[in-house]
Amino acid sequence: MGIRDAVLDDLPAVTEIYNSEVFKGTSTFDTEARGPDEQRAWFDSHRPPAHPLVVLEERGEIVAWASLSPWSDRGAYAHTVEGSLFVREGFRGGGIGVRLTQELIDRARSAGHHVLLARIEAANGASRAIVLGAGFRLVGVMHEVGRKFGRNLDVELYELVLENGTAGQAGPGESVNR
Repeated sequence: MGIRDAVLDDLPAVTEIYNSEVFKGTSTFDTEARGPDEQRAWFDSHRPPAHPLVVLEERGEIVAWASLSPWSDRGAYAHTVEGSLFVREGFRGGGIGVRLTQELIDRARSAGHHVLLARIEAANGASRAIVLGAGFRLVGVMHEVGRKFGRNLDVELYELVLENGTAGQAGPGESVNR
């Protein structure tokens, strides 16, 4: 399995993985599939090193992707990014999410970002375990901010402070020295 920067020819597979989650899961709060034009604009906005889009291939098939996106377009947030990660159904649970999370952390550090954020639907224990294992810490819960599949959904916000090329880590209830 290899991780590499995405190219335009990867966009149909990336879109297929994403749109599957739109209809079957809560890793995205989109409720309508993304079309080719919308996805092309999104693809064009993800350029390394600051905002890469990477794919993970297994035997020539794209089975997962991950990206770094701006947290906000306001200038003071320029060094804060949000990670996104999607794994094709049937390939989950084998460590792909862990590998791609580490790739995003490495890419965020290399690009000079200061904070990497992750938003996770509160019932997604697998994603929670991945980010906590990578050193992220829970900083808050947004209660019932989403509605999908007839349910109100909570979102947990996680942060990883990247300082001097290392992750600032703290235990529950502790602050990272800044």
